[in-house]
Amino acid sequence: MPQHPFNPAWFVRKDLDGFFGLMIDNLIQLILIVSLCRELIHLPDEYIFGKILPGAAFSILVGNLFYAWQARRLAREIGRDDVTALPYGINTVSLFAFIFFIMMPIYQETQDPVWAWKVGLVACFLNGVIEIAGAFVADRVRSVTPRAALLSALAGIAITFISMDFTFRIFAQPLVALIPLALIFIAYFSQQKFPLGLPGGMVAVAVGTLLGWWLGAVKGPPPSIDFAFARPDFTGGSLLEALRHPAFLNYLSVIIPMGIFNVVGSLQNIESAEAAGDRYRAFPSLLANGVGSVVAALLGSVFPTTIYIGHPGWKRLGARSGYSVLNGLFIALICLTGTIQAVLALIPLESGIGILLYIGVIIVAQSFQETPKEHAPAVALGIVPALAAWGLLMVETGVRVAGKSLHSVGLAPFGQNPAMHGMISLQQGFIFTSMILAAIGVALIERQFKKAAGWSLAAAAFSAIGLIHAYELTPAGVAARFGLLEAPDFAASYLLLALLFLAFSFAPGKQRNTNAGST
Repeated sequence: MPQHPFNPAWFVRKDLDGFFGLMIDNLIQLILIVSLCRELIHLPDEYIFGKILPGAAFSILVGNLFYAWQARRLAREIGRDDVTALPYGINTVSLFAFIFFIMMPIYQETQDPVWAWKVGLVACFLNGVIEIAGAFVADRVRSVTPRAALLSALAGIAITFISMDFTFRIFAQPLVALIPLALIFIAYFSQQKFPLGLPGGMVAVAVGTLLGWWLGAVKGPPPSIDFAFARPDFTGGSLLEALRHPAFLNYLSVIIPMGIFNVVGSLQNIESAEAAGDRYRAFPSLLANGVGSVVAALLGSVFPTTIYIGHPGWKRLGARSGYSVLNGLFIALICLTGTIQAVLALIPLESGIGILLYIGVIIVAQSFQETPKEHAPAVALGIVPALAAWGLLMVETGVRVAGKSLHSVGLAPFGQNPAMHGMISLQQGFIFTSMILAAIGVALIERQFKKAAGWSLAAAAFSAIGLIHAYELTPAGVAARFGLLEAPDFAASYLLLALLFLAFSFAPGKQRNTNAGST
């Protein structure tokens, strides 16, 4: 008898857990978009709710459906029913970069929020083009990069911008957030089943929402829901208008590094998924990434969409492909029907951010568990640049609360302490620096001095063109300087490191017998 092809279920019960976590994460991005575009760019609501959010929603919906289909296809190919879809949404780092270093400076110069939006469309579009181009070289880059280098950069982001940030939010509202957090840990760490088989994530969000309303963490009565369908509009004309204007060239120093940043970040997430047991090809994954950002720009969104951090956490929850479908449908529903403001007002973020803290913890644990144990020092080394980036964010936040900025006060108030200068230098292009330092660490552990020299040369080249370490203080904050010989001291230093490692390559001693390039 002919065998029937393996056909995994579209939805499993644990998809609800994954959905609630990914949905909360996406809601945070939407809150940031609305608040930052309103407060800093003064963009009219008709552009925020009528163009940006519908364009982003369409991109998120199609992207989530694609990655769900990709997961089901992989499951059928390998005959397993536990394949988890790659998470997908708006890139937080790009969101901040485009707001603070492209749209806000344009608004401050022209007082024209619509023009700032149009240049933002160009930034999003070109970001997608860079990701599409990166898809053609992604597999090669991944094949020569040690797993410790790829995972350590994700671990750094997870321990800082995810774990630390959400931990602070939880302990700022302990009466609302600690009980949902405990429920998350009981469900996911202890694998405890809840009554009636209810998903732990859903229980945590429900309990947190009730606590938020009972304790007054949610202000005001429930808002009325005003259904108003917002159809994504083609904005290619506005994009082309900005593309023809020479002003956008001034912001290529932000657009190009962010495009490369997204390519590298997606590679790291794909490697993280493979370490968790799901091997996805880089080319179609990155190609879909880039196409999603291009489509978002053509439909009015100024924020790139990309593969999210967090796959191993969702996999540990038991989510498969259905959580991705549910997330895409939900985000599209609230953005396209005018209900987003009601949802944001009804559900306190503290009710669900415990799920995101769990995801951050799992990613950090994976970076050590899924690499050879002798590479652990290299993983730890690769986390340091992200700590610098997060530390700088804390400093800038404190200075802004005081009504100042690093640009206005300069670095003189920090005295002779060189730590501030080093923190800023290490923060610039930190995801690249993290990979390079971890890769050098792996090469040295394996006594592969020529490989260490090669990575040092890459760091010298990146420093020479400003991808890492080069910066300047601007009214909007610390900005990258992209151009020839923008960080000459670092370029020279890395060249000297390359020479040093080459010299030691001729020293007597045996190379370790492990494959550092793939594990």
